[in-house]
Amino acid sequence: MDIVFQQALRLAISIVLARMLSPEEFGTIALLYLFVGIAGAFADSGFSSALIQKQDAGHVDESTVFWLNIALGAAMALGLALLAPAIAVFFGIDLLVPLMLVLALNLFVAALGSIHRTLLTKKLDFKTQMVVGLAATFGSGTLAIWMAWMGYGIWALAAQTLAAGLFTTVLLWLLNPWRPLLVFSMASARRLFRFGGFMLVSGLLNVAYERSYALVLGRFFGVAELAFYNRADGTKQMPAGILSAILSRVAFPVFSSAANDPERLRRGVRMALRGIMLLNVPSMIGLAALAGPVIDLLFGSAWLPAAPILTVLCLAGILWPLQVINLNVLMAQGHSRLFFRLEVVKTVIGTFAMIAGAAFGPLGVAWAVVLFSILAFLINAHYTGKLLGYGARAQIADFAPVLLLALPMGVAVAWASQTWDAQSFMQVPVLVLAGALMFGASVALFNVGPYRDAIGLFRRST
Repeated sequence: MDIVFQQALRLAISIVLARMLSPEEFGTIALLYLFVGIAGAFADSGFSSALIQKQDAGHVDESTVFWLNIALGAAMALGLALLAPAIAVFFGIDLLVPLMLVLALNLFVAALGSIHRTLLTKKLDFKTQMVVGLAATFGSGTLAIWMAWMGYGIWALAAQTLAAGLFTTVLLWLLNPWRPLLVFSMASARRLFRFGGFMLVSGLLNVAYERSYALVLGRFFGVAELAFYNRADGTKQMPAGILSAILSRVAFPVFSSAANDPERLRRGVRMALRGIMLLNVPSMIGLAALAGPVIDLLFGSAWLPAAPILTVLCLAGILWPLQVINLNVLMAQGHSRLFFRLEVVKTVIGTFAMIAGAAFGPLGVAWAVVLFSILAFLINAHYTGKLLGYGARAQIADFAPVLLLALPMGVAVAWASQTWDAQSFMQVPVLVLAGALMFGASVALFNVGPYRDAIGLFRRST
């Protein structure tokens, strides 16, 4: 509920802002996401993951991580502030300097509340996080819309980011009674860093790869092209991001609790994969088929150049939940060193693919992401196979029936969209409903495994 409601609220806010601000304004602030993302990974340092993985962490461990996060958050904020002039020169946009200062401040603000969120996640307390997230999203979004209405332009987006961080941190402190001790344990920091250190570097590599498209597209193709790519990627995240976020939030602490029981963990991983792909595969294929009408309906005709990019990115989105599941298996079992090695290999592969794809513009970058998603899945699943006996072949066999039934639905929806001459506000809801009914009838008729799992789970829960 937390993730679904927040995503829905963010979507509503982004729809309003997309019709009030230009693609160039969205693209300009997106140029900074790479640097802010890398600094954010440094500020977390992997210690949050280490606390979740370590089942017997005490108050001293938690307090040590809190003070480390504060120190690193301040250091990274200062570093970004000092780098801001050089970044502005690189892109040739002077406005990036004050924008970077605002985003740098948000980095420190977020560090103040990161341990509170981590401890809530470890306890599987998502109700509190839902209250915090919805309030912060609504408050920051309302502020951004008001500023855009008043003519503040790109500063509405910067204020939205900072306000979200402030609201989140304040509410986490108010609603979570945990407070740090005035103590810092070097022994605790060293123990946690044995796991967290590898997670830190892995996180840096992941952020550097995922955000590097902003560097390439913004520098060589302009902020408008970057904005179209960002819009396509953000729209893809509506279904894929919701499901992956749920997995990311829940899988790690739950898998960690079963880390010493491989058979139990294997059953849980398999059920998670089958269930999530039953939802994700038809969502991604349906969104790919309706990319143009969806973009037009949500954001307006000015954003239609994002539609072909969205279609391609949805192909990569089909496999995205599998990355989350397989990587969480490694994390839950404490294989941070192996996790790190895999991230190095995948980052090298992804970088070469992106460089090659960039020669063909934003669409080429999107196809590079598709190629990377396939290779990353095969690499990650190989080690799940070695650890749990549930490798790529078994995983593909478990979701292949869903894929085979979703493809005809996607073709039918795409054909109907092309032949039915109607406005997007009519096409989208009608064809989404038709596609959902067609796919639902197919999985029920053929009684595929993931469908049986879902029905069994529903019956047990009721």
